[in-house]
Amino acid sequence: MTFPDDFLWGAATASYQIEGAAGEDGRTPSIWDTFSHTPGRVLNGDTGDVATDHYHRWREDVAAMAELGLRAYRFSISWSRVLPEGRFNPIGMDFYSRLVDELLERGIAPVVTLYHWDLPQELEDAGGWPLRDTAHRFAEYATRVGQALGDRVHTWTTLNEPWCSAFLGYASGVHAPGRTDPVDALKAAHHLNLAHGLANRALREVVAPSARHSVTLNLHHLRGEPEAVRKVDAVANRIFLGPMLGGGYPDDLLEDTAALTDWSFVRDGDEKTAAAPLDMLGVNYYSPTRVRRWDGTSPRETADGHRDGAASPFVGCDDVEFPRQPGPYTAMGWPIDATGLTEMLLRLHRDHPGVPLVVTENGAAFDDEVDSGGRVRDDRRIAYLRDHIAAVRAAMDAGADVRGYFAWSLLDNFEWAYGYSKRFGLIRVDYPTGRRTWKDSAHWYRDLIAAGGVPAAAP
Repeated sequence: MTFPDDFLWGAATASYQIEGAAGEDGRTPSIWDTFSHTPGRVLNGDTGDVATDHYHRWREDVAAMAELGLRAYRFSISWSRVLPEGRFNPIGMDFYSRLVDELLERGIAPVVTLYHWDLPQELEDAGGWPLRDTAHRFAEYATRVGQALGDRVHTWTTLNEPWCSAFLGYASGVHAPGRTDPVDALKAAHHLNLAHGLANRALREVVAPSARHSVTLNLHHLRGEPEAVRKVDAVANRIFLGPMLGGGYPDDLLEDTAALTDWSFVRDGDEKTAAAPLDMLGVNYYSPTRVRRWDGTSPRETADGHRDGAASPFVGCDDVEFPRQPGPYTAMGWPIDATGLTEMLLRLHRDHPGVPLVVTENGAAFDDEVDSGGRVRDDRRIAYLRDHIAAVRAAMDAGADVRGYFAWSLLDNFEWAYGYSKRFGLIRVDYPTGRRTWKDSAHWYRDLIAAGGVPAAAP
């Protein structure tokens, strides 16, 4: 199992999950600050106020990336750090400028995500993503970041997982801002599509011509009864793939949601704007999803990993249920099945030929074993990574144009509504002290990169 010499091996993080310094140097609250400080929203009352303190320990973290042999580092920018209440904050931007310079000095390509779920709170107060104006504010933000970093960034990613932003944030309410209005969720999805297109075009005006432009989607790999698969695929996948890749909104999505809305919030030209040219499509994959028609009488099964009693994020799919799949499972309760990654990459290759792909997140949370000597043994994570990297190679062998793989995550971090209870990192973080310890998986990943993708035995 070998990969091309220019294959992009990386690791990924997100600003609110690692930075901390929530009130320092001019940063103002995002929706995740508000959400995490609201009692009952996040497990154990955890917040991202300190997180892994990357804001102060970034040099140490970049040194670890270099020792791992990473060729790229995917990170996100805190909108409310660089544009607090809409005002440009040079101190906040300087943090990212210094980070980018250090990455380049170490030979690591900076892959910047503009939006990883942390909308400035004042924009949510004005209406959030269901409000069209938020898409235009995002384009303005993209311009300011592009002007500051555009001469040095390897790849620009407009949005990370807009499905989560729209449907977990505005339909099920398990993510910030915690709203449960299915129509607002559909409006949010559209304005995220619009924001992607506007920001993509804005960036191309101000960044280096050599930069690559992308978006990252958490596409659901669906299995089960055909009609249930079709309905969920429309609102989970094609609601973004259609507009962003030039096909517009699918007719069946509009029909499935007609009882909720007439989609009048989509204006002439919006779908064309959303179909901004992409140099690559980022794909986040963790596990497949099984679906079937619900008979309406028996207790309805909910999707793996979604909280019991929460409103459904799958708008327009009231007659669909999500049966629990066979194990083994990660600590998140997600089934482990690497074949779904191969199948998803091949679907994209088939349905959207000519669009290069990058696996921008893949990883697993497990309960690490720390022995008496401080060694962190995580053989299950190594097995998960090995099998999923092999699944990428299988997709490439079958014709898929896959250009890179990013492990999630570089560090243990604030895992959204799960707080600090779930650990995805290659590097363990002792939260009270911030101390970093390489897990066995970090050593394994380093050796794999050095060998060009040939997996070594577990340490």
